[in-house]
Order: sequence, then structure tokens, then C-alpha cells
Amino acid sequence: MTAEPLERSLDRHEQRTVPAPYPDTLPPVLRTARDSDLSELRRLDEEVFQDVSYPGFLLRQLFDMYEEHFLVLDDGAGRLRGYVLAATRALGQDSWILGLCVTQDRRRHGLGRELMTEVLSRLRRDGIEVVRLTVEPANVAAILLYRSLGFRPEDPDAGLRRDYFGPGMDRQIMRLDLPGRADRGPGG
Repeated sequence: MTAEPLERSLDRHEQRTVPAPYPDTLPPVLRTARDSDLSELRRLDEEVFQDVSYPGFLLRQLFDMYEEHFLVLDDGAGRLRGYVLAATRALGQDSWILGLCVTQDRRRHGLGRELMTEVLSRLRRDGIEVVRLTVEPANVAAILLYRSLGFRPEDPDAGLRRDYFGPGMDRQIMRLDLPGRADRGPGG
């Protein structure tokens, strides 16, 4: 049996079915991160990213700098189930997604898409024109999500950057051009 080419599977992502949410749990609430979330954010980041998780002091600084674009999924019982973090420059219209994660038990329910859609909406509202992110080239699920949101590999070399985070830690850079305020038409 041969594997399906990535390009073909990327073009058919809409055909996949998404399982229904867990019937005995309420959907998590998407909200802006709070200072009181920092210990839970660290736990979540370590759980999902393991060896490449952010150190606690850096999460603290990222929260302090980008609070408006640091969104979490709160299950209402004291546990965070996901987050997205976007960083913007003080001067300029570009942004980087620095992290997107959903706990293993809540994946494939549209929560990553929900986080990304909301943060992209906020970035667009704030006048951001270009959003970039990096993704592990083998992370097909994430690439499918990002492509479905309009992200495309950034040239050169289809976005592939060898040893981007160090030896053997390749990443693909993807880019999304957001329509500017003038492109939105009247009332936009």
C-alpha cells in the first residue's frame, strides 16, 4: 500500500468528518488568557509540546507583551484545553503565531480552528496584514488546518527551513495575507 501524496490529501481536507464533541462535557469557553492562568498555561504547554515547551518565565513575558492575542480554551473546571498566541510588532502590520495547541483528548473537534479563527479576526481588526507561523513538516494535521484557513508555504523552497530551531528541527514557514482595512469595503 502506498501513501497518498500530501498535495492530494491537502486538497480533500473538507471531505473528512469531524467526530461529535464528548456528550458528557460542555464545550470549552474561548477567552483571553488571564494572569491567573499562567500556571495552567505552563502545564498545558508542557503536556502538548513536551521537550520544546516554553519555559515558565518566557510564558510570563509573552503573556505580558501579547495578552490581547493570547487566547485560551477554558473547560470551566479549572483546566485549560488549548491556547493560541500571536505576537505583533509595535510598528508594522505583521504577526507571528507563536503557539497553537489543544490537548490530545480534545483534538479533532474544531477547537484549533476556533482558536485560529478568533485570533485571526482580532489581528485583522488590529490592522495586521500578514500572519506567519512555523510548523513541523511532518505535522500533516496542522498543515491541513493552516491551509484550510488560507495559509500557504512562504517562498523560497516552499517554506522549508532546515535546522530552523536547531540541528534536525526543520520547520515549514507558512503565510497568510489578511485583507487590509481598505479592502473590506464600506462599514468594514
